[in-house]
Amino acid sequence: MARKKRFLSVADKEEAFRIATRALPKWYAREITLGMRDDELANALERVLGIFGESCGPGRLDVAHQASGLKIWAGWHIVNHHQERPIFQGCETLAMARYIYGIADPDDTQIPLL
Repeated sequence: MARKKRFLSVADKEEAFRIATRALPKWYAREITLGMRDDELANALERVLGIFGESCGPGRLDVAHQASGLKIWAGWHIVNHHQERPIFQGCETLAMARYIYGIADPDDTQIPLL
């Protein structure tokens, strides 16, 4: 049975990111607490995303990911990672990791605005 193609909401994209990176808070709990520079975070994400992986199931998002380029694809249909554009790639993936997991950047000298 074919899946209907539908647009991803912001919540869907966040859930896809969590699915693709679910090992990050387990493997790097200490580093996340202390903060990670961009290069450290990129290396951690490469390890978590792996060469290539995919997660799918009935009624679930189809999520594909790869370390090369820090790419994550997602859809409510079977994702074709050869033809579709990733929902996160490169610095977008780093920024989303910082947002989702609250990872500070020790190199950021900006004073927090409260």
